[in-house]
Amino acid sequence: MRTAAVLRGLSGVLAGGLVVLALALGVAWVVATRTGSPGPAPAFLAWHVVAAVVAVVAQVRADRAADGGHGAGAALAVVGVSAVVLAALWLA
Repeated sequence: MRTAAVLRGLSGVLAGGLVVLALALGVAWVVATRTGSPGPAPAFLAWHVVAAVVAVVAQVRADRAADGGHGAGAALAVVGVSAVVLAALWLA
């Protein structure tokens, strides 16, 4: 039981981090377009928004799951989405 709570807590932090990252990139994009300086590409921003939405939906599912199995699976999905964003968009 304690492991599931730790996993849900970790996935909640990761989901929140993805949301903050998407918002920060959105602000950077707006500032860059208004000042004419280079900024994040629209596709880069779009992938972050999609990842944030998927992570938040999965986190809500993890938090509301009545049994541990479905909740843990949804929490692991958040961890997986975060890992994919890190590997594919930041480390590539």
